[in-house]
Amino acid sequence: MLVIQRIQSLFLLLSSAAFWTEFALPFATTDVASPGVLSDLVYNIHDSPVLIGLTVIGGLVTLGAIFLFNNRSLQKRLSYLGIVMAILLPLVTFLLIYNERTGDALGTINDGLGIYPPIVALIFAVLAGRAIGKDDKLVKSMDRLR
Repeated sequence: MLVIQRIQSLFLLLSSAAFWTEFALPFATTDVASPGVLSDLVYNIHDSPVLIGLTVIGGLVTLGAIFLFNNRSLQKRLSYLGIVMAILLPLVTFLLIYNERTGDALGTINDGLGIYPPIVALIFAVLAGRAIGKDDKLVKSMDRLR
């Protein structure tokens, strides 16, 4: 049975899970089919290879950082990389949807639930980074006592 020993592992796991939920939720929907990415009435992660790449990198980095508990400095750097991916994902999504809105879109484009998981991933990645820093300080203070 797997027991999570440190809180940052839980935060990293939740951040990774938030990244992976992007594959199930649409970023935007529309009422009228238009040529391009909204031809199926839904704009999701499968419509852009850039979004797929950012999501997979963010999910793998935060998931992989869980197993680096012995190397806290690398774990913290990977946590920061997850933060960067969680910031880039909504920005790129916004730019792609904005380009679609100013393009040939005939109907209105409504925001979907897919815009929220990167924010959740960002929050948990920041919490993981803070917890890793606190853990590092604790280990250093224990080393001073020896």
